[in-house]
Amino acid sequence: MKTTLLQIVQSILSDMDSEDVNSISDSVEAQQIASVVEDTYYNIISARLIPEHKKLLSLTSMSDTSRPTHFRYPDNTKNIQRVDYNISSTATPNFREVLYLEPEEFLNRMNQTGLKVETYNDLVDIFVSTDRAPTYYTSFDDYHIIMDSYDSSVESILASNKTRAFGEIVPAFSQTDSFEPDLDNTLMPLLLAEAKSACFSMFKGGSDPKVEQAARRLKSYIQNDQSKIRRSNVRNRYGRN
Repeated sequence: MKTTLLQIVQSILSDMDSEDVNSISDSVEAQQIASVVEDTYYNIISARLIPEHKKLLSLTSMSDTSRPTHFRYPDNTKNIQRVDYNISSTATPNFREVLYLEPEEFLNRMNQTGLKVETYNDLVDIFVSTDRAPTYYTSFDDYHIIMDSYDSSVESILASNKTRAFGEIVPAFSQTDSFEPDLDNTLMPLLLAEAKSACFSMFKGGSDPKVEQAARRLKSYIQNDQSKIRRSNVRNRYGRN
């Protein structure tokens, strides 16, 4: 069952023995608490790998013939774990994984091709192949993705609608009454407990021991219980088969 931001704020106000509200905009205190909830939300999701935030994505093409293999990460992307590209020249899709290379290795391989020149950041030339579909990619600035090649007989630039990426996003937060934080039933109690703890500390001059205890217990519990699929423990093999 999803919980709205208004319900979270009302719960915290009640525990703080403060005046109840029917909307976040009814009082300055309610708005302050909503801001604390937002900060707590981003603290929680930035420090954890949360399964429900993993998505299939399309990369954003630069749509620039002078940079035919350039893409941007989609908005609100936390990380990209895999990139595929449709290498088919017909209507039947044929997605192939494009492997990630560290920038140094990308540069080493780039020097071995040198069939076309792109310009990176308006300063540095980048060489890519024009006679084959992409096989690997890198990022020099954690904002742009650059692939090593494209087949000019099929397309003039690599296209967004031919990419298929898998990664984790950072869902947006809205300080509105009906907004529902994008957290599952395991993490929602932690959001409420940590937001309450912060509010008691900031607005009441000290933390509540029971709230602190609940936050610690929940934080410990969710470390290995974030996925709906029961996964076995991963153990190091130390080179043994």
